[in-house]
Amino acid sequence: MKRFIQLILVTAPLFFGYSVTGQAPIKLGHINSQDLYTSMPEMDSAQKKLESVAQQYETTLEQLQVEFNKKYEEYTRLTQDPTAVDLILRTKEDELQTLQQRIQAFQQEAQNEITKKRNEFFQPVQEKAQKAINDVGVENGFTYIFDVNAGIVFSADNTIDVLPLVKKKLGIE
Repeated sequence: MKRFIQLILVTAPLFFGYSVTGQAPIKLGHINSQDLYTSMPEMDSAQKKLESVAQQYETTLEQLQVEFNKKYEEYTRLTQDPTAVDLILRTKEDELQTLQQRIQAFQQEAQNEITKKRNEFFQPVQEKAQKAINDVGVENGFTYIFDVNAGIVFSADNTIDVLPLVKKKLGIE
């Protein structure tokens, strides 16, 4: 029995000595990162750059499509000509297939390049926003800051909206 009491005396501080009263209070914040991004001037600049790149690809794609349509019309006329030679028809078919493959490859490559450019243009903006959120969290003693756009379900009633603090940190009105 004496050993049992000693065991309780030794382990009791482990359970009760480090109670919630000994810890700093948890301070929770939330932010709508999409609202933050749309308020950042850098986001407009990045969006315009991306639209410019996309427009260049769109122009080239339209030119390829015009070329394809012309060749297709020529091929259609030849198929209706009873004197058309089979070798010429097969050659025109091959040209159409090759051009169609080029168009598809160009579309795929353009999509990949646009995605790469999107990351290149928007990543610095996102990093700047993330740094500001982290800085606000540290400066104001937040334990966690949740992004309401991340799909995390939580009750925002007991959290502080840090968007105004982050905007102030970034110099955004």
